[in-house]
Amino acid sequence: MHAQITITGNVGTDVELRGGGSHEWTYAQFRLASTPRTFRNGSWHDGQTTWIGVTCKNKSLAENVKASISKGDPVIVTGKLTTSSYSRDDQTHERQIIEAVSVGHDLCRGTSAFRRAERAVAEPPSAGEVDAELEQHQDEPAPEAVTVAA
Repeated sequence: MHAQITITGNVGTDVELRGGGSHEWTYAQFRLASTPRTFRNGSWHDGQTTWIGVTCKNKSLAENVKASISKGDPVIVTGKLTTSSYSRDDQTHERQIIEAVSVGHDLCRGTSAFRRAERAVAEPPSAGEVDAELEQHQDEPAPEAVTVAA
């Protein structure tokens, strides 16, 4: 099953960052608890809590979620709803997972301050690297000037 979904709830676990290091991929995962509330007879009533796994496979999203989201935070998640099967104790189980394309704080329940993520900047070569490059090419003749007729 694959369906686009947007859901609100509370982060129920610490955000785990997986991969990285020698891996070419990084992803984040956490569990989301979503509890519907209804207003009946003059008071609010909680419905049944639904637990959903959230996976952030985009590296930038994964790193930003890890840096920004904590257990207990109210969030809004948009992504693809999938069903995952696994076996435990000789029984097959299924669980719902959202492959997130966007995660953010639920601003109906609080405030947040946005900070743009810094892009990776290439380090300039060190003086030693520049000297080595110049030394490698010092015996080569200089290019000749080219004259263009007007």
